[in-house]
Formats: sequence, C-alpha cells, structure tokens
Amino acid sequence: MNIITAAIFGIIQGATEFLPISSSGHLALAHYFFGAKEAGLTFDVALHLGTLLAIVIYFRDDFWQMGKAVLGLNPERGEAKRLRTMAWYICLATLPGVAAGLLLGEPAEKYFRHPAMVAAVLAGAGLLLLIADQAGRRVRDFGKITLLDALLIGLAQACAIIPGVSRSGSTITCGLALGLTRQAAIRFSFLLSAPIIFGAGVYKLPEIIAQGQMGGQSALFATGFLASAISGYLFITFLMHYIRARSFAIFAYYRFLVAALVIIALFLQR
Repeated sequence: MNIITAAIFGIIQGATEFLPISSSGHLALAHYFFGAKEAGLTFDVALHLGTLLAIVIYFRDDFWQMGKAVLGLNPERGEAKRLRTMAWYICLATLPGVAAGLLLGEPAEKYFRHPAMVAAVLAGAGLLLLIADQAGRRVRDFGKITLLDALLIGLAQACAIIPGVSRSGSTITCGLALGLTRQAAIRFSFLLSAPIIFGAGVYKLPEIIAQGQMGGQSALFATGFLASAISGYLFITFLMHYIRARSFAIFAYYRFLVAALVIIALFLQR
C-alpha cells in the first residue's frame, strides 16, 4: 500500500460510513480487488477514527449540550432532562454493538469478508432499507425517540459487525421501520455511532500504533485518517441536506448495483 491508496481508502471510508451503503463492505471489497491486504482490520479501525472526528466536529453542539446535561450544568430543567435522557439512550443502545464486537469481531473478520458474501449482504440489507423507507410511517421526530426505540436501533447496529450490512444503514432502516422521520433516524444513527467507533478505536489503539511503526506505515495510517475525517465531514453535510427532500431509495439501488458488479467481477475471475 502507498500514500495514494491510503488516501483513497480514507475517502471510501468517509463516504460509506455515513451513506447507508456499508463502509466495512466497501473496504473489504477494496482490500480484495486492489490487492492491499496487508493493513487489514487495524488500518480500517484507524480510518473509522477519522470518521469519529468528523462526527464530533459536525455534531459538536449536540455532544456539548448532552455532556452539560449529564453533568447538571444546563439551566433549563426540562431541556436538561430531555438531553440527559437522550444521552443515556445512546449509551444503552451502544451496548449490543460492544457485545457483538467483543464476541463476534474476529469470526466476522475471518468468515464474512469474502466478496460474494459481502455482495449478498449488500443486496439483502439494501432491500430492507428500501422497504423501510417506503413503508415507514415517518411520523415521530427526534424528541419522540423512546427507550425501546433506542434498544432496537442498538440491536440493529450490532448487526453491522457483518461487512455489507452498514452501521448507518442498519440503524436508519430500523429507525424508519419504527416510524421515525428520515431526519430523526439519521441524527440518532450518527450520534449513536460515536461511542462504538470511539470504543473500537481505543481497543485497537495499541495495535494501530504498533502496526504503524512497523515498516514505516505511520504515514499511511495518518493519511488514511485525515482523508477519512475530511471526506466524512463532507458526506455528513451532504446527507443531512439531501434527505430533507429525498428518499433513501437511491442508496438501496446503489447497493444492488455494487452487488451485481461484484458477482460479475468474481465470475470473470474464474
């Protein structure tokens, strides 16, 4: 892998982490077809930390207000209670993803990253997104999210341990199926992503540092991290504006297209 490839992977991560099209699936395909397999999951985690920076910067006011509410620094009691409740919902909804990562992280890395598997999951999850987007009632806004909603969306996030499912795709799909508006589903999905990415990054940080020092890969990790952060911020901004007047259908169709192209590519390699 070289600097240009690392930057490309960072851009892919930044785009696909927030668009509901699966960052892990795209990275698995990129590793396979570009032949850049030496970095592996540790490099992918470094790219995820770049998207974490993008989330924190874009939603800095949300995190700041929730942090103040948890610490009891908000002056308005009603608003403080709402923010504190949402903070706890996000914490509780993170637990299924943490459990999935600890219990199934290595098996998922070993058994579910083959392109054929990724293609099948991309198409299947895309179909669920399309159904939820078209059939969901979309009547409840962000302030109407309940504890049950949070837990179910958290379980959906845990499914994203499988490449191709998509963390944002699974949580948005679940939110839409529960009757949330598109804007509410996206916002909760993005806020929910921060703790799980942070936890994975801290867990893998020793490996990232060690692997970055081996063979002079520190520059590759730094390049991927920065490319992921910049592209991630741009794509969050894009999606938050795009979805105000449009549906998620185009992302489902994109998933179908990628799945078909992967199957064709695999067939031609035979």
